Formats: sequence, structure tokens, C-alpha cells
Amino acid sequence: MQLLGIHHVAIICSDYAVSRQFYVDLLGLRVLAEHFRPERQSMKCDLALPDGGQIELFSFPNAPPRPSYPEAQGLRHLAFSVADLDACKANLEAQGIAVEAIRVDEYTGQRFTFFADPDGLPLELYELNSNALID
Repeated sequence: MQLLGIHHVAIICSDYAVSRQFYVDLLGLRVLAEHFRPERQSMKCDLALPDGGQIELFSFPNAPPRPSYPEAQGLRHLAFSVADLDACKANLEAQGIAVEAIRVDEYTGQRFTFFADPDGLPLELYELNSNALID
């Protein structure tokens, strides 16, 4: 078996309209498709990442909240690679998004920071420059 990459990451949100606005208007992802699925009473929105990957946003009635702190087993966070971490952090903060202080990865020397989506899902911005490895 040879994996070629990550095709998509699926996110179940508590408020579809708020999360759609966050990922489309704030983070700038392009909508590929958007559908209401009546059999599940669920919205599904496929969002394009610049590298060809996708994020799928879902709404499901009565979905339980995600345990996060202390960190639970399962997906820890979603990391986006960026070229200019300072500019991205400033842009998020200008939009009223709380962003943690920039840290340096002790193994790669790359800079990164965390912020959260509307449901508290941890999102990371990881600055890429030559010889960068993503955690």
C-alpha cells in the first residue's frame, strides 16, 4: 500500500453558519460543493485547500461536544502551513481571533502557533521555510 497524501479532513460543527463563515470568509477557503442531506438533516460543505486537499464541514443534529482539555485521544489538531506566520497571526488577531504566542519547534526550528475554530477545534499555523518538517 502506498498513501499519496491526505485527501480531506472532516469537521462536525455545532453551528454550521458560524463555522462556514470562519473557514470561508476568515481563513479564505474556497467552496467546492455544498449540499443539504435531508436523510441526515445535515449540511455538508467541501472546502478547497491551496495544495489540493479539502476540509469537509458537516452539521449533525445533537452531535456531542468534542472533549479537548485535557487533551483527549484522537485527532490532536489540524495544522496549516504558511509562509509568513507573523502576518497570518496579525490577520487573525485583527479579526478578533485569539492566537497563542509564537513558539519554536524544538526539533525542526520552525515557528508555529495555535488558535481555535468556533467549536474550539485546535488549529495550528506552521511556518514553512527551507528544510521544514511538519509535526
